[in-house]
Amino acid sequence: MINTRIFGKELEKLGFRFYSGVPCSFLKGLINYAINECNYVAAVNEGDAIAIASGACLGGEKSVVLMQNSGLANAVSPLTSLNAPFRIPLLGFVSLRGEPGLSDEPQHELMGLITIRLLDLMQIPWDYLSDDMEENKRKLIRANHHIEHNRPFFFVVKKGTFDQVFLYKRQSRIHPNQVKVQGSMEDQFPSRLEALAVINSLKDSQTVQLATTGKTGRELYEIEDAENNLYMVGSMGCISSLGLGLSLAQKNKDIVVIDGDGSLLMRMGNLATIGYYHPPNMIHILLDNNCYDSTGGQNTVSHNTNFVDIAASCGYTRSVYIHHLKELEIFLKDWKKRKGLTFLYMKISRNSKGNPGRPNIKPHEVKKRLQRFLKKTRKGELDEGH
Repeated sequence: MINTRIFGKELEKLGFRFYSGVPCSFLKGLINYAINECNYVAAVNEGDAIAIASGACLGGEKSVVLMQNSGLANAVSPLTSLNAPFRIPLLGFVSLRGEPGLSDEPQHELMGLITIRLLDLMQIPWDYLSDDMEENKRKLIRANHHIEHNRPFFFVVKKGTFDQVFLYKRQSRIHPNQVKVQGSMEDQFPSRLEALAVINSLKDSQTVQLATTGKTGRELYEIEDAENNLYMVGSMGCISSLGLGLSLAQKNKDIVVIDGDGSLLMRMGNLATIGYYHPPNMIHILLDNNCYDSTGGQNTVSHNTNFVDIAASCGYTRSVYIHHLKELEIFLKDWKKRKGLTFLYMKISRNSKGNPGRPNIKPHEVKKRLQRFLKKTRKGELDEGH
């Protein structure tokens, strides 16, 4: 068993201070340490934890993810279709429940057998932690080498690895909704391209736009390929988690998250996480066409879902139904002045622009370009401050 506090301090020396994860009894010491001493975001599932940590990484943080191995399966999608193509490095700790030869619950047996094989299949380098701290220091240096070369690295954690850390008593925060505006007139049903054009026309040098996977990102690319845009490819449903992590890491930037109904429904639990951590520099825009447009127009169940109510209940400061493009422009301009965590909901038509082209720039090039933009604008802010 290793001293968790000493191990955590070694992580801090290497620059790792941002954590996201889902609880596991094998990792409780490290999780409690992260909550007590670092910046820890409690995710509702492991895939969202990966995306939150990835957003923070885009924003300049060296990020850590913590999960039980049963949740590693939940994290496969973002690990393979977000972190791999964008080359976003994360340091992961995954417990080895169901370790062969040890007694455990029946639901852990299969995952215990395939955990390391799953990491190998995803081409993620990994290692076991040791009981010896000096050996672990060497392992952390090797892991950090992978991170600095834009590769993830995972440690597989066996039972009894970390000693106990008591969690400080903390009061839960409550963020009540202040403004909720439901639909009250006829909808315009603009095309997605028209709505994106309005959103894009209002960005400035402090804005980062994150567009969900599928035609949303592709159409934004056609409107304008800009250094402060990110076009999600794969990892469906993770755009709001990515936006949360980025908004927490880049508090002086305006983070505009452009979502779709199919995407939001897939990982809707993250609305509760966003509402709790409550970044005032994030606006979450849902363009709802009631279908999976990129895959043939199959219906979603969005027509049976009141997203304005849900976002308000989750603690978004303002949750607003948008009826037409002019109203979208008015609320976006108002948000730029007042800020505050905001959700805008707008129904759009199913009439997309044929088959929009895919970005010619590769995902990892989009990431590097965005990170250069963030560093450049950050330097400008510091220079102005002096």
